[in-house]
Amino acid sequence: MEKYIDLHIHSLYSDGIYRPLDIVAMAAQKGLKAVALADHDSVSGIDEAFAAGEEYGLEIIPAVEFSTSYKEFRDVHLLGYMIDYNDVELKGKLEAFRNHRDNRARAIVAKVNVRLNVENKREISYEDVVAIGQHAVSRLHIARLLVDNGSARSVREAFKRYLLPFDVPKQYFPMEEALAEIKRLNGIAVLAHPQSISNDRRILKSLVKELAQLGLDGIEVFNNLCYSDDMIFFESLASDLGLLITGGSDFHGVEEDVEIGSGCGGLAVAYHWLQEMRRVALERYGERKML
Repeated sequence: MEKYIDLHIHSLYSDGIYRPLDIVAMAAQKGLKAVALADHDSVSGIDEAFAAGEEYGLEIIPAVEFSTSYKEFRDVHLLGYMIDYNDVELKGKLEAFRNHRDNRARAIVAKVNVRLNVENKREISYEDVVAIGQHAVSRLHIARLLVDNGSARSVREAFKRYLLPFDVPKQYFPMEEALAEIKRLNGIAVLAHPQSISNDRRILKSLVKELAQLGLDGIEVFNNLCYSDDMIFFESLASDLGLLITGGSDFHGVEEDVEIGSGCGGLAVAYHWLQEMRRVALERYGERKML
């Protein structure tokens, strides 16, 4: 019988709301065989995920999701799988990103408070955002605080009314640097939810071809932005370019319609895609304990 996996899940160590332990427990309850904890610019929850995986008999794939830029494209998400997440140099780079992210959050809170004052609404504080985020601070945590204090009816409204108009520029890894970092860490580089970059398939086809030449290993074919014809297009593109195929729910815990393993309901990522990824990693890097 075919087993299923989810290779794109976030915990409270980035912009999710659940601990890795809880995520693994939920995945096990759903009968999944393997999951990847792929927090944004953070590997802090992976040890906890591994410990929980041993308890629940679930395979854990160490991963990270880099926020990158490439040419005119901003916020292109790149997943690094099977990485050496204990690497000291990596942790230093991610710490620098977290410091920038914290400073960005402070600046966004200040701008949002100006708007709240104009609307005669109660201000929010950076400290309260940190209390919600615990191990990380993001715009999602600010949005949740705005909902909690009554300034917005939903996270979606908070983004539309406050966070998008009063945003502060985000820092990105250059794509070439992120690809090289994943290779240095003995990992597999996969482009996450490519439809978030553009809806124009001609642009995406050209972009993926360029990234493949730079060292991209795979495409997240199965994701919540995909319709059936999208999956057919990306699976065909991956086949033409010799790229790996992966998929995941991009679960954070705050979405009402997204569940681990099944996403918005139609997601089903087969275990054999992970086996193929492992085969490529084994051929490239040899035996490693995280495989």
